[in-house]
Amino acid sequence: MTDGPFGSNLKSAHYTESGARVIRLQNVGDGGFRDERAYISLEHFETLRAHEAVEGDLLLASLGETLPRVAILPKLDEPAIVKADVIRARLHPEVSTKWVYYALLAPQTRAHAGALIKGVGRPRLGMAAMRAIPVPVPPLAEQYRIVEALEEQLSRIESGAATLTQARRRLEGLRKKVLVSLVPDEVPPSWKMTTVESAGTLELGRARHPDWHHGPNMHPYLRVANVFEDRIDTADVMEMDFSGVWEKYRLESGDVLLNEGQSPHLVGRPALYRGIPTDVAFTNSLLRFKAGDGVLPEWALLVFRRHLHAKRFMREVRITTNIAHLSAKRLKKVEFPVPPLDVQKQLVQRCEELLTGIAAMDRQVSIGLRRADALKASLLRQAFTGGLVAQNSDDEPAPILLARIATERAAQPTAKRTRQALAQRAAESADPAPEPTPAPALAVQQEFDL
Repeated sequence: MTDGPFGSNLKSAHYTESGARVIRLQNVGDGGFRDERAYISLEHFETLRAHEAVEGDLLLASLGETLPRVAILPKLDEPAIVKADVIRARLHPEVSTKWVYYALLAPQTRAHAGALIKGVGRPRLGMAAMRAIPVPVPPLAEQYRIVEALEEQLSRIESGAATLTQARRRLEGLRKKVLVSLVPDEVPPSWKMTTVESAGTLELGRARHPDWHHGPNMHPYLRVANVFEDRIDTADVMEMDFSGVWEKYRLESGDVLLNEGQSPHLVGRPALYRGIPTDVAFTNSLLRFKAGDGVLPEWALLVFRRHLHAKRFMREVRITTNIAHLSAKRLKKVEFPVPPLDVQKQLVQRCEELLTGIAAMDRQVSIGLRRADALKASLLRQAFTGGLVAQNSDDEPAPILLARIATERAAQPTAKRTRQALAQRAAESADPAPEPTPAPALAVQQEFDL
């Protein structure tokens, strides 16, 4: 086992447009390799060959929320090394790499590793903890049988999960189509096409200031982090002093709130305030729309949701420091169709019916995906407690296999990486000599404790 080079041996300044691949944390998915690319020069790679990773090596992320996060390195077109916080493990030829890979994904392994994780905010599982993770080792023939049975079942689960995920994407597309189609671009003769400014009043919320963190008239307020599409999240509501301005910024049931500042595709995201929480105000990260005469608040919400998904708001945004802003001045000029009140009620009701049906289907998809995850975990647990396939008494017992590996390891010289050795390797790589041959797998395997 080896991790990547730290410190000045490998810095972002060393990265190049091509050459040898650098395997970083973002390459190690939870069970799969992600093809995120970074390179160093081939000359620099030669000085770091002690950290080389080749096709079939195990890659373990030592930093992250889910540990151990593991992948198998696929065939690459270039040589590669692992970077800091990525551990490469190269197994003995008589231990199946896929066997250990799946063992590290098993729930019992995750539970064991969870007790060893260190750090708050940046959870870490270091090299010593990784080496100490217990891996059950059956006879080699049984390893192959279990992996084959496991992959057959997992492929069926993954196929079902992929179908559900595709169904979710279709439901999301259907939801957007409903919102866009119910408010047409060209309105019927009985409708009126006006602007947001003419359909109601639009106001920006109160700015926040340190002087108002404490005061005699403290009230909760909503900000952009509380307003989602057709939903207000009250889990994290803050307060400030509204002395002298409470009535100006107090929300009333029926107010529509829109995100003034957000990422470009989310700016203008609207929600209807329905009176909960009570006695709450809003800040200048939000715009408040009050529907005028002849406009239902629910219809206004539908129009704004339509503009969000039709990307109408994106044509009005201005971007500063990667945040898109939708000013009240620009929003006031955006078109706002107004049908008769009875038509507004009918369309709002129709929208609710359609979206309720879509939401019900989406809940079933969520249930299916959770069941797929639970079934996968159950299958992995069963595989690594000997319950997936029958044992064969003709297989070579695992203790004999491990004893043979231990004997081979004892016969190998201990491979040590010293500064002098690395400097010598760097000097040798500067000469026009043949490319060095990677060390035998067994020389590295000495440090892998099964």
